[in-house]
Amino acid sequence: MNLNYTPEELAFREEVRTWLAASLPADLQHKILNHKRLKREDFVRWHKIVAAKGWVAPNWPVEYGGTGWSKAQQHIWEEECARAGTPAIMPFGVNMVAPVIIAFGNEAQKRHYLPRILSCEDWWCQGYSEPGSGSDLASLKTRAERDGDHYIVNGQKTWTTLAQHADMMFCLVRTDPAARKQEGISFLLIDMKTPGITVRPIITLDEDHEVNEVFFDQVRVPVTNLIGEENRGWTYAKYLLGHERTGIAAVGRSKRELQFLKRLALRMQKGGRPLLDDVLFASKVAALEIDLMALEVTVLRVISQEAKRRSPGPEASMLKVKGTEIQQRLTELMVEAAGPLGLPFELSYLEGDEASTSVGDDDTAPLMPYYFNYRKTTIYGGSNEIQKNIITQMILGL
Repeated sequence: MNLNYTPEELAFREEVRTWLAASLPADLQHKILNHKRLKREDFVRWHKIVAAKGWVAPNWPVEYGGTGWSKAQQHIWEEECARAGTPAIMPFGVNMVAPVIIAFGNEAQKRHYLPRILSCEDWWCQGYSEPGSGSDLASLKTRAERDGDHYIVNGQKTWTTLAQHADMMFCLVRTDPAARKQEGISFLLIDMKTPGITVRPIITLDEDHEVNEVFFDQVRVPVTNLIGEENRGWTYAKYLLGHERTGIAAVGRSKRELQFLKRLALRMQKGGRPLLDDVLFASKVAALEIDLMALEVTVLRVISQEAKRRSPGPEASMLKVKGTEIQQRLTELMVEAAGPLGLPFELSYLEGDEASTSVGDDDTAPLMPYYFNYRKTTIYGGSNEIQKNIITQMILGL
């Protein structure tokens, strides 16, 4: 298996770098590289810039607006975006529900939703987790009962990322309570402006409003918003989660943050010398870098294999586990390097514009909130404990 880039792929990397250097707004780049918080309009602005270039949905088929890039080119694009410090393209529309609509939706659904996802006319959120149904997602209880041409939805979702901004939700609901739990679930597309929907914020440890509770009280959803067949939603959910877990590895972002960690450790002092000269701390950084290099090779191996089939396999669970563990270790070492300078919790700096500065040290001011935020990575997208079970069963055959 040859994991080296071809001359054509290296030329593509240069094309991407040149375009990013010319097209990425400086204020957005500053926020990303300095660990500041982005607003809804920041994400939408960058999405529209990339969409105008025709590069916003590289994993879609060309006939629906995809780029026609190879898996290696898609990886290069993601890595170069991370290296440059671009905002993320919100994954819920482009990378999560869109592949499901393309694979299992009808032609009317494709014609209506896909252009709106490409243009960011619709902001999507994910209605999966519920109180008591997170890792054991198939135990979900939100009900959808058929009433003529509509489903009547009642129940609650939780940890719903950025639902306060959402126009649409893709939602797992129970349509057959008498069936085995995986077999009685359906996949609905729900307009968030429908009467009966209440979004309540959950403020997380980093004092951010990123996730929400969403309540459904007699919400009427047209039957035409059902994806595929009734009671087959678990199949579609597993397909979607494979795409989500592959992206969660975020090798490019971790490589960028590793360079930030090294720069920070060169600035911080221990005994009058740079912290990176301390043997114990340097060994932690080296071990992390080795693991990140191994993860990158594994990603390239998965990409090589994935090019031969349409969707990710169970190896996506390996990428999710190692990728999120590395992300957490990065934030832990950043806080360790910052020491007491990482203690201030300056929300005004985190939420300020590109010209704002902290009262102390700009590099270290965001690190405690950043650390707190990344405690979630081993849980979302299917907890790492569950992913290890999948690896044991599907890859090791135990």
